[in-house]
Amino acid sequence: MTVVERVEPQVGAMSLTGHLAELRNRIVWSFLAIAVGGSIGFAWGGPIIELLRTALPSDVKLIQLELGDGFAIRIQIAFVAGVILAMPVLLWHVWRFIAPGLTAAERRAVLPWIPAALVFFAIGVAIAYVILPFATQFLLQFVPEGVDKTINIRSYFDFMSTLFLAFGVLMEFPILLVGLSRVGIVTSDRLRRSRRIVILGIAIFAAVVTPGGDLVSPTVLGVTLYILFEGTIVFIRRTGR
Repeated sequence: MTVVERVEPQVGAMSLTGHLAELRNRIVWSFLAIAVGGSIGFAWGGPIIELLRTALPSDVKLIQLELGDGFAIRIQIAFVAGVILAMPVLLWHVWRFIAPGLTAAERRAVLPWIPAALVFFAIGVAIAYVILPFATQFLLQFVPEGVDKTINIRSYFDFMSTLFLAFGVLMEFPILLVGLSRVGIVTSDRLRRSRRIVILGIAIFAAVVTPGGDLVSPTVLGVTLYILFEGTIVFIRRTGR
Protein backbone atom coordinates (compact mmCIF):
# COMPACT_ATOMS: atom_id res chain seq x y z
CA MET A 1 0.00 0.00 0.00
CA THR A 2 1.35 3.38 -0.97
CA VAL A 3 1.18 6.16 1.56
CA VAL A 4 0.69 9.54 0.01
CA GLU A 5 2.13 12.37 2.09
CA ARG A 6 0.16 15.57 2.00
CA VAL A 7 2.45 18.53 1.48
CA GLU A 8 1.21 21.91 2.60
CA PRO A 9 1.48 24.39 -0.27
CA GLN A 10 3.64 27.41 0.28
CA VAL A 11 1.27 30.32 0.15
CA GLY A 12 2.55 33.76 -0.64
CA ALA A 13 6.01 32.66 -1.86
CA MET A 14 7.80 35.57 -3.52
CA SER A 15 11.11 36.45 -5.10
CA LEU A 16 13.98 38.28 -3.44
CA THR A 17 12.82 41.50 -5.09
CA GLY A 18 9.36 40.93 -3.68
CA HIS A 19 10.75 40.38 -0.19
CA LEU A 20 12.78 43.59 -0.40
CA ALA A 21 9.73 45.52 -1.58
CA GLU A 22 7.69 44.02 1.25
CA LEU A 23 10.40 44.99 3.76
CA ARG A 24 10.48 48.53 2.38
CA ASN A 25 6.72 48.89 2.73
CA ARG A 26 6.77 47.57 6.30
CA ILE A 27 9.56 50.00 7.22
CA VAL A 28 7.70 52.93 5.65
CA TRP A 29 4.50 52.14 7.55
CA SER A 30 6.50 51.70 10.76
CA PHE A 31 8.14 55.11 10.36
CA LEU A 32 4.75 56.67 9.68
CA ALA A 33 3.42 55.11 12.90
CA ILE A 34 6.39 56.49 14.83
CA ALA A 35 5.80 59.91 13.24
CA VAL A 36 2.16 59.91 14.34
CA GLY A 37 3.07 58.85 17.87
CA GLY A 38 5.92 61.34 17.85
CA SER A 39 3.59 64.20 16.96
CA ILE A 40 1.54 63.34 20.05
CA GLY A 41 4.71 63.22 22.15
CA PHE A 42 5.85 66.58 20.76
CA ALA A 43 2.49 68.19 21.53
CA TRP A 44 2.63 66.88 25.11
CA GLY A 45 6.34 67.61 25.48
CA GLY A 46 5.85 70.24 28.20
CA PRO A 47 3.85 68.05 30.61
CA ILE A 48 6.17 65.09 29.91
CA ILE A 49 9.22 67.19 30.80
CA GLU A 50 7.58 68.32 34.03
CA LEU A 51 6.70 64.72 34.89
CA LEU A 52 10.21 63.42 34.30
CA ARG A 53 11.76 66.29 36.29
CA THR A 54 10.07 64.91 39.40
CA ALA A 55 12.61 62.07 39.36
CA LEU A 56 15.26 64.57 40.47
CA PRO A 57 15.65 65.70 44.10
CA SER A 58 14.29 69.14 44.89
CA ASP A 59 17.78 70.60 45.39
CA VAL A 60 18.90 69.71 41.87
CA LYS A 61 18.53 72.31 39.12
CA LEU A 62 18.43 71.77 35.37
CA ILE A 63 20.25 74.21 33.12
CA GLN A 64 20.20 74.73 29.35
CA LEU A 65 23.67 75.34 27.91
CA GLU A 66 23.07 75.50 24.15
CA LEU A 67 20.49 77.60 22.33
CA GLY A 68 18.89 74.65 20.55
CA ASP A 69 18.82 72.24 23.50
CA GLY A 70 15.19 72.94 24.34
CA PHE A 71 14.02 72.09 20.82
CA ALA A 72 16.33 69.06 20.65
CA ILE A 73 14.82 67.72 23.88
CA ARG A 74 11.31 68.08 22.50
CA ILE A 75 12.36 66.14 19.41
CA GLN A 76 13.97 63.48 21.60
CA ILE A 77 10.83 63.15 23.70
CA ALA A 78 8.76 62.97 20.52
CA PHE A 79 10.92 60.11 19.22
CA VAL A 80 10.77 58.08 22.43
CA ALA A 81 7.04 58.66 22.78
CA GLY A 82 6.59 57.81 19.11
CA VAL A 83 8.35 54.46 19.49
CA ILE A 84 6.34 53.63 22.63
CA LEU A 85 2.99 54.61 21.13
CA ALA A 86 3.74 52.97 17.79
CA MET A 87 4.90 49.69 19.31
CA PRO A 88 1.62 47.83 18.53
CA VAL A 89 1.97 48.83 14.87
CA LEU A 90 5.69 47.97 14.81
CA LEU A 91 5.08 44.49 16.24
CA TRP A 92 2.24 43.92 13.81
CA HIS A 93 4.41 44.74 10.80
CA VAL A 94 7.24 42.56 12.11
CA TRP A 95 4.76 39.72 12.40
CA ARG A 96 3.32 40.30 8.93
CA PHE A 97 6.83 40.25 7.46
CA ILE A 98 7.99 36.99 9.09
CA ALA A 99 4.66 35.12 9.01
CA PRO A 100 4.87 34.06 5.32
CA GLY A 101 8.11 32.23 6.09
CA LEU A 102 6.47 30.07 8.77
CA THR A 103 4.30 27.02 8.43
CA ALA A 104 0.65 27.17 9.46
CA ALA A 105 1.45 25.36 12.72
CA GLU A 106 4.30 27.75 13.48
CA ARG A 107 2.10 30.76 12.79
CA ARG A 108 -0.57 29.46 15.16
CA ALA A 109 2.10 28.89 17.83
CA VAL A 110 3.81 32.27 17.53
CA LEU A 111 0.84 34.61 16.88
CA PRO A 112 -0.48 34.71 20.51
CA TRP A 113 2.92 35.97 21.67
CA ILE A 114 2.77 39.16 19.60
CA PRO A 115 0.38 40.87 22.10
CA ALA A 116 2.54 39.49 24.92
CA ALA A 117 5.56 41.25 23.38
CA LEU A 118 3.67 44.54 23.62
CA VAL A 119 2.89 43.89 27.29
CA PHE A 120 6.52 43.09 28.07
CA PHE A 121 7.69 46.26 26.31
CA ALA A 122 5.26 48.31 28.41
CA ILE A 123 6.48 46.56 31.57
CA GLY A 124 10.07 47.41 30.67
CA VAL A 125 9.25 51.11 30.20
CA ALA A 126 7.34 51.11 33.49
CA ILE A 127 10.29 49.54 35.33
CA ALA A 128 12.61 52.18 33.85
CA TYR A 129 10.30 54.94 35.08
CA VAL A 130 10.21 53.42 38.57
CA ILE A 131 13.99 53.10 38.93
CA LEU A 132 14.78 56.50 37.34
CA PRO A 133 14.67 58.38 40.70
CA PHE A 134 16.87 55.74 42.37
CA ALA A 135 19.40 55.85 39.54
CA THR A 136 19.65 59.64 39.66
CA GLN A 137 19.94 59.70 43.45
CA PHE A 138 22.68 57.06 43.32
CA LEU A 139 24.74 59.18 40.92
CA LEU A 140 24.07 62.46 42.73
CA GLN A 141 25.34 61.14 46.05
CA PHE A 142 28.88 61.28 44.66
CA VAL A 143 28.74 65.03 44.02
CA PRO A 144 31.50 66.57 46.18
CA GLU A 145 30.56 68.72 49.14
CA GLY A 146 30.11 72.40 48.25
CA VAL A 147 29.45 71.74 44.55
CA ASP A 148 26.11 72.96 43.18
CA LYS A 149 23.94 70.15 41.88
CA THR A 150 23.17 71.59 38.46
CA ILE A 151 22.62 69.22 35.53
CA ASN A 152 22.64 69.94 31.82
CA ILE A 153 19.04 69.30 30.77
CA ARG A 154 20.22 67.74 27.49
CA SER A 155 22.35 65.12 29.26
CA TYR A 156 19.54 64.32 31.69
CA PHE A 157 17.06 63.58 28.90
CA ASP A 158 19.70 61.62 26.98
CA PHE A 159 20.06 59.45 30.07
CA MET A 160 16.31 59.08 30.47
CA SER A 161 15.60 58.26 26.81
CA THR A 162 18.28 55.58 26.62
CA LEU A 163 17.11 54.05 29.87
CA PHE A 164 13.47 53.80 28.75
CA LEU A 165 14.22 52.32 25.34
CA ALA A 166 16.83 49.89 26.69
CA PHE A 167 14.45 48.47 29.28
CA GLY A 168 11.57 48.28 26.82
CA VAL A 169 13.49 46.52 24.05
CA LEU A 170 15.43 44.09 26.26
CA MET A 171 12.24 42.97 27.98
CA GLU A 172 11.37 41.26 24.67
CA PHE A 173 14.06 38.68 25.52
CA PRO A 174 11.70 36.00 26.92
CA ILE A 175 9.24 36.48 24.04
CA LEU A 176 12.08 35.81 21.61
CA LEU A 177 13.04 32.62 23.45
CA VAL A 178 9.45 31.35 23.49
CA GLY A 179 9.08 32.11 19.80
CA LEU A 180 12.30 30.23 19.00
CA SER A 181 11.08 27.26 21.04
CA ARG A 182 7.78 27.23 19.16
CA VAL A 183 9.57 26.79 15.84
CA GLY A 184 11.94 24.18 17.27
CA ILE A 185 15.17 26.19 17.35
CA VAL A 186 15.72 26.09 21.13
CA THR A 187 14.57 23.75 23.89
CA SER A 188 14.43 24.03 27.67
CA ASP A 189 17.34 21.57 27.98
CA ARG A 190 19.48 23.63 25.62
CA LEU A 191 18.69 26.82 27.55
CA ARG A 192 19.60 25.17 30.86
CA ARG A 193 22.93 23.99 29.44
CA SER A 194 23.60 27.54 28.21
CA ARG A 195 22.75 29.17 31.56
CA ARG A 196 26.29 30.36 32.35
CA ILE A 197 26.77 31.92 28.93
CA VAL A 198 23.35 33.58 29.12
CA ILE A 199 24.08 35.02 32.58
CA LEU A 200 27.36 36.45 31.30
CA GLY A 201 25.58 37.89 28.25
CA ILE A 202 22.86 39.44 30.41
CA ALA A 203 25.45 41.05 32.68
CA ILE A 204 27.39 42.49 29.72
CA PHE A 205 24.30 43.77 27.91
CA ALA A 206 22.83 45.27 31.07
CA ALA A 207 26.07 47.14 31.75
CA VAL A 208 26.50 48.34 28.16
CA VAL A 209 22.98 49.48 27.26
CA THR A 210 22.11 51.27 30.51
CA PRO A 211 23.37 54.86 30.56
CA GLY A 212 24.85 56.99 33.29
CA GLY A 213 27.36 54.61 34.85
CA ASP A 214 25.20 53.97 37.93
CA LEU A 215 24.88 50.56 39.56
CA VAL A 216 21.11 50.67 40.02
CA SER A 217 20.03 50.52 36.37
CA PRO A 218 22.18 47.58 35.18
CA THR A 219 21.54 45.67 38.40
CA VAL A 220 17.76 45.98 38.15
CA LEU A 221 17.80 45.22 34.42
CA GLY A 222 20.14 42.25 34.82
CA VAL A 223 18.20 40.71 37.70
CA THR A 224 14.89 41.23 35.87
CA LEU A 225 16.19 39.59 32.70
CA TYR A 226 17.62 36.65 34.64
CA ILE A 227 14.34 36.05 36.47
CA LEU A 228 12.50 36.18 33.14
CA PHE A 229 15.06 33.79 31.64
CA GLU A 230 14.50 31.21 34.39
CA GLY A 231 10.74 31.67 34.15
CA THR A 232 10.93 31.16 30.39
CA ILE A 233 12.82 27.89 30.86
CA VAL A 234 10.10 26.64 33.23
CA PHE A 235 7.37 27.70 30.81
CA ILE A 236 9.03 26.06 27.80
CA ARG A 237 9.63 22.85 29.74
CA ARG A 238 5.98 22.68 30.79
CA THR A 239 4.92 22.97 27.16
CA GLY A 240 6.92 19.81 26.46
CA ARG A 241 9.80 21.40 24.60
